[in-house]
Amino acid sequence: MAKIKVLDEHIANQIAAGEVVERPASVVKELLENSVDAGSSRIDVMVEEGGLASIRVLDNGGGIEPDDVETAFYRHATSKIAHGRDLFQITSLGFRGEALPSIAAVAKVEVLTSASDDGRARRIVIEGGRLVAHEDAAAQQGTDFTVRELFYNTPARLKYMKTIQTELGHISDVLYRMALSHPEIAFTLRHNGNVLLQTLGNGDLLQVIAAVYGTSAAKAMLVLEGESLDYRVSGFISKPEWTRSSRSAISTVVNGRFVRSFGLNQALLKAYHTLLPINRYPLTVLRLEMHPSLVDVNVHPAKLEVRFSKEAELYQFVEETVRAALQQQVLIPKAVKREPGSKESKSIIQEQFHFSKDQAVAEPQERAVHAAREDLDAPATILPEHGTSSGYRPAAADEALSAVSRTDERDERTARQGGAGFTGQQSGIREAAASTYKLEVEERRTPYQQEAERKAQQLAAEQALQGAAPEIPRFPELTLIGQHHGTYLIAQNDSGLYLIDQHAAHERINYEYYYGKFGNPAAASQELLLPITLEFTPSDAEKLKSRLHWFEQAGVHLEHFGGQTFRVTSYPYWLPKGEESDVIEEMAEWVLQEKTIDLAKLREASSIMCSCRASIKANQKLTEREASVLLQRLGQCKQPYTCPHGRPIVVSFSTYDLEKLFKRVM
Repeated sequence: MAKIKVLDEHIANQIAAGEVVERPASVVKELLENSVDAGSSRIDVMVEEGGLASIRVLDNGGGIEPDDVETAFYRHATSKIAHGRDLFQITSLGFRGEALPSIAAVAKVEVLTSASDDGRARRIVIEGGRLVAHEDAAAQQGTDFTVRELFYNTPARLKYMKTIQTELGHISDVLYRMALSHPEIAFTLRHNGNVLLQTLGNGDLLQVIAAVYGTSAAKAMLVLEGESLDYRVSGFISKPEWTRSSRSAISTVVNGRFVRSFGLNQALLKAYHTLLPINRYPLTVLRLEMHPSLVDVNVHPAKLEVRFSKEAELYQFVEETVRAALQQQVLIPKAVKREPGSKESKSIIQEQFHFSKDQAVAEPQERAVHAAREDLDAPATILPEHGTSSGYRPAAADEALSAVSRTDERDERTARQGGAGFTGQQSGIREAAASTYKLEVEERRTPYQQEAERKAQQLAAEQALQGAAPEIPRFPELTLIGQHHGTYLIAQNDSGLYLIDQHAAHERINYEYYYGKFGNPAAASQELLLPITLEFTPSDAEKLKSRLHWFEQAGVHLEHFGGQTFRVTSYPYWLPKGEESDVIEEMAEWVLQEKTIDLAKLREASSIMCSCRASIKANQKLTEREASVLLQRLGQCKQPYTCPHGRPIVVSFSTYDLEKLFKRVM
């Protein structure tokens, strides 16, 4: 007797519903996609009891032709594709023809639809996959789709549903993503009669972001625009000061379809590298446009994941576009948050910084800054003349120092105990410093960077012909005032007051210094007369044996010395003095923890380790000249707004902020 049987249509639809209809939010998503494909300009979603009692989606789209209404509920019935080759050029959100029969198999469905504006419509009712009614009716053009008692005939599925608030949260998330994907459509979400979301549908994506995430988030957004031969990206990205604790606020839209892409998320986070604190994520809406043949959307049951034909090129393009947008901004956060509805006096506070040197600098300060400017090209070290506080280890100088100064470096670092602070003696940094804080290894430019540079040069030339010089954002010119608790530098300019975290600032300076040095560490490696010995656990030692070649990439020669012992026979001379053993041991721990290692990651990790140990610490007094040089070097950094760990370096108080605090303005 034959054991293999063909399932009937009803059971097959219930099985398909298990893949397509996971929860009420799945129903909302499928119906919204059909409404968008129908060319709707307004879509209203009304749910009751988290969607388990009722889901109603009403649109003003093209509707369904009377003869197609019943056919639309057959499995794999669709108007989106007709041939196999159409699968490789899909431009619609839906195309499989599985949504309607899957929903109808596990719920009570009523559809009222009209494909014309003459008032004639068709009404159809299906309960549990069985046709109950099919009749003529009257309605405006569009489709009114109602789903009641979801999973009423599949109690095993119903018992796994979460609370009403949880299911409502999933539905809201679907509406948020759809609204962000299609700002040209007016969306409304109501739950038990209460309006939860309402967008205008005027095509303004920033207004949709404000409706979804709030006006404070919308004010922290930066415009994103970029184009290459194959791709075009637009949208908004948040400033580093506005972050969330999860990736939920990262939205990626590909050809109008919201998707989840691990690769695109990683490219985005790489662009924010060192700008965000650990476990914090930005708010972004990336809208990618490409030829349909470059993306395969038929790789996931819910169509939430896609596969790209040119993944590496796309990820690189997104990373460089986002990084370029961030580099064009002054990323100094405001220390005082705005009150809702507060009005700022535009004569007092500037919406944008316009940086020009303050000509009214006091004469003593001007002399100190001028003297410090001569030391700007010195190594990344800020050397206190009055002694080295505990925990502070200056960064190493390189060979250029010896060409300028014959004084032994260690003699120059000999400290003498004395007062600290800006009211003390005006002695400070080494007077024989040379030009060493220049990144010696230039990053290899990609074709996208070359093209961006070419366009920038062309734009600059056009502006020069028109008599307008291109305005390039840069770190503001600051006048030093003092130091607070040996930790924060206080500075000012025409825009207001600034507080600078001296440790974070020095960390950024040293990070860029070491990152350049680690570009070619082998050239600076020096042999040791007395090797450094390190010991590890037996398991770590066995694992480390196969990864010794990575230390060579960092200029460190580490060899197995027997048993659990390893020895360091050479390392770059510019490693932080007195911290070499600790730095190399931290590098070994990092190499042991990483599952996959590449040279870029190793260079990055090593630079952060060195910069942290070589930087001045909190509660350390600096002379005025030392602090001035620190600010000058910070302004020369490529990214002077956050430390390598993503913490902010500078916060600002505008003049308006201060006057509000002291009630000078109300």
